[in-house]
Amino acid sequence: MRTGREVHPIVQADVTLPGSADMSARLSDVRQRELPRHIAIIMDGNGRWAKLRGQSRMSGHHQGMEAAERIVRFVGEDLGIKYLTLYAFSTENWNRPPEEVQYLMDLIREFLDEKLKMLLENEVRLRVLGDADGVPAPIRAEIERAMKLTESNQRFHLNIAFNYGGRQEILRAVQQIVHDRLNGDLNGDPIDEALFRRYLYTADQPDPDLLIRTSGEERISNFLLWQIAYAEFWVTKTLWPDFKPEELLDAIEAYQCRQRKFGAVVEP
Repeated sequence: MRTGREVHPIVQADVTLPGSADMSARLSDVRQRELPRHIAIIMDGNGRWAKLRGQSRMSGHHQGMEAAERIVRFVGEDLGIKYLTLYAFSTENWNRPPEEVQYLMDLIREFLDEKLKMLLENEVRLRVLGDADGVPAPIRAEIERAMKLTESNQRFHLNIAFNYGGRQEILRAVQQIVHDRLNGDLNGDPIDEALFRRYLYTADQPDPDLLIRTSGEERISNFLLWQIAYAEFWVTKTLWPDFKPEELLDAIEAYQCRQRKFGAVVEP
């Protein structure tokens, strides 16, 4: 729920959001039908985008951050979808060249420095999913501060998967359940899906309804392995820095044309 404070765009990228009559009509039509509650995106193709232009991979990552800002704004403001998860840095990405890893660390710090005020003003809750212990201490402190300052916001939930791995998340949950059981904290509660969900990074959020991957790859890449069990998968060959709101609408329109059965038989 909005307050009486002045509201600014969630993010301000150097882009112009779609304003044509055609886009306005599409947006209106999409919003009249059932929207996904939670969208998750594997942002892939920054390096290839840079290579095609004879630029460094770091340049591709910078353009990728601008694309992320563009999509965050569109999802939160124009579509009014409440949950968005972006895959920014995986546990496997530490295998990249040190200078690239450092640049990605600097990007998350830049995002926190520049966008925290706007997140607060727009009642956005920021959650960074992943192994915080594996992140350099100064960046970890900034992540923890941003999450603490925004934790009471409820209008829009922005998850950034950073130093994240799906297997690591599941293993962490199992370890914590065992620890709590041995300490008597679970009081004999049955270990079922409801309890297991409480130990995930996304414990109080709905699972993603729509999973998008850019750059044409058709892999999950260790992303939200538990949560995407029944997500609709949509792939585009577009490289992430070129991904625009028009294409996000393509994905949502495709989602709205699918019949989600969750393993059941739906009578015509």
